[in-house]
Amino acid sequence: MNPPELARPRGFSHAVVGRGTVVFLAGQTALDAQGRIVGADVVTQFEQALTNLLTALRSAGGRPEQLASLTVYATDLADYRARAAEIGRVWRRLVGTDYPAMAGIGVSRLWDVEALVEVQGFAVV
Repeated sequence: MNPPELARPRGFSHAVVGRGTVVFLAGQTALDAQGRIVGADVVTQFEQALTNLLTALRSAGGRPEQLASLTVYATDLADYRARAAEIGRVWRRLVGTDYPAMAGIGVSRLWDVEALVEVQGFAVV
């Protein structure tokens, strides 16, 4: 839902309405299956983190278009914003053109020192 009284959203929705089972998705970073951070830049790490989140969602019986909310934590929010077009291409390739309610938050660091970005959210399946 994107009310006309609010600024036109780009890359997110102002509100999402869902009915069904809520799946809470833990924060995911760019960890590979061996528990190592992969990728040296925010775009590569975002792709791995989002892939991890979508893997968890699928294991709970959900699909990418059922994401209702996503929070992105970035250690360098200016770099994340500067690379928004590249990150958007990753999003469209992995999720499509549906956008959940989203927030981007700058943080000083994440749990794993090498992590540049973390994604956390929930879905309604």
